[in-house]
Amino acid sequence: MPDDLIAPGQPGGGIFPLASAASPCACCLNPAQLDPCVIVIFGASGDLTARKLTPALFSLFCQGSLPEHVAIVGAGRTAMTDLEFRGMLLAALPDSGARRRERWEEFAARISYRVIDYDSEASFRELSAALAAIDQARQTKGNRIFYLATPPSLYATIGSRLGQAGLAAEGAGRGWSRLVVEKPFGRDLSSAVALDSRLHQYFAERQIFRIDHYLAKETVQNILMLRFANVIFEPIWNRNHIDSIGIVAAEELGVEHRAGYYEQAGVIRDMFQNHMLQLLALTCMEPPSQLAAERVRDEKIKLFRSLKPFDSATMAQRIVLGQYGQGSINGRAVPCYREEPGVASDSCTPTFAMTQVFIDNWRWRGVPMYLVSGKRLAEKRTQIVVQFKETPHSMFSGVLADAIVANRLLIGIYPQENISLRFQAKGQGAKLCLAPVTMDFAYPVASGVAADSYEKVLLDCILGDQMLFLDQTGIELAWDFLAPVLAESDCAKTDGMLHPYEAGSWGPAAAWPWMRLLIG
Repeated sequence: MPDDLIAPGQPGGGIFPLASAASPCACCLNPAQLDPCVIVIFGASGDLTARKLTPALFSLFCQGSLPEHVAIVGAGRTAMTDLEFRGMLLAALPDSGARRRERWEEFAARISYRVIDYDSEASFRELSAALAAIDQARQTKGNRIFYLATPPSLYATIGSRLGQAGLAAEGAGRGWSRLVVEKPFGRDLSSAVALDSRLHQYFAERQIFRIDHYLAKETVQNILMLRFANVIFEPIWNRNHIDSIGIVAAEELGVEHRAGYYEQAGVIRDMFQNHMLQLLALTCMEPPSQLAAERVRDEKIKLFRSLKPFDSATMAQRIVLGQYGQGSINGRAVPCYREEPGVASDSCTPTFAMTQVFIDNWRWRGVPMYLVSGKRLAEKRTQIVVQFKETPHSMFSGVLADAIVANRLLIGIYPQENISLRFQAKGQGAKLCLAPVTMDFAYPVASGVAADSYEKVLLDCILGDQMLFLDQTGIELAWDFLAPVLAESDCAKTDGMLHPYEAGSWGPAAAWPWMRLLIG
């Protein structure tokens, strides 16, 4: 019998080849197998570096999942010494890292800081010389990751400066060079195209990693495994059996210190163009022929091209926009959006949106998809709700007093990473009655401590794996699809569509009929 077959009757028996081993997780990687590199973080004095990137890199280091030869260079406008920069990062390290703090000094020895002038070509040439010296000292072989943790307005400038300084070039004795760009990638279709054109002056598409950390969350990655690694789901994953799909990303927090950005973006640019549509794509796309970056991206693109466009006749029925007013969160009074620091007193920026989306293809024709995201809602929760259709005929009519509750699959992303399936079973006792019961898979419980999503995306950057990163075609299709919604959310064109809602509630009253289904 061939080595890749197992006999019928054995565990997993049959006549089918065994699946190949999965690629190693972060904790199983051998650092010697990873390319040495320098990780340069622009905007290093900012919040993202201290709260997310450094803790993720430190965690990878403590797991032994960074290359043996690695250096981290912070670059920013703020004047700091190496010691001051390391002290700032240590002070921001979460308490959860306390058990590993004895390794901080070892990790910090790999960290340095450089003051950078983003408008100066000479400043980037000095950075190039400094990186060459680090290559010699740390044996990093000219491999570089440039992470743009800056305001989006600087993306094109930094990309051009890197190219002018020769830092985007590869080959001819050089190592590889990769550019990591945080969302948002543009603010509409035309700006996204313009930004892409600027970056491609010096960087090839394979060098650009457009990050969406939502896609690196364990449960989000598990969507494809749930659908395509289990034969029980895919045959019923269509319009014949599914009544609706809802994707909710609710936040308790208000705009906080992001008013400068949020006033220009609003909830549609902040959440829908990236996170929400990406979750929709993973939930509803066709199966790729291989679990490879290009094949997965191709299927996402097909789905984006199948989205039914918004039109003026149905716009009001398919969209609910809102802005939070005063209220309370966890018993604490909070101000309305227009009273937040940095927000205009007459602002019409939406902080809540619910859109009804349709996918016009064979699998999903006629099935409503509800995308919901908002700030200052009742609780922080992110989940995908797959609502199945009711049973077509009940043989229990006249026997049971209550209607049979339809099956529902819930994919929890936050606060619990879990997958639960609701179905009907007979209740205990002599009386004939049905009771909904739930089968539940809790991801952290089953798999140990869940890794932070930034750990995964940073490791994938080092590996050069673009599976969890966005491609330009998908970005442009998403902007094009949302263009009518963006036009409607403009203050001058809302025409009464911007509904106020109380902070701490589940959004405007106009959205409640759907919210009851999605959060119940």
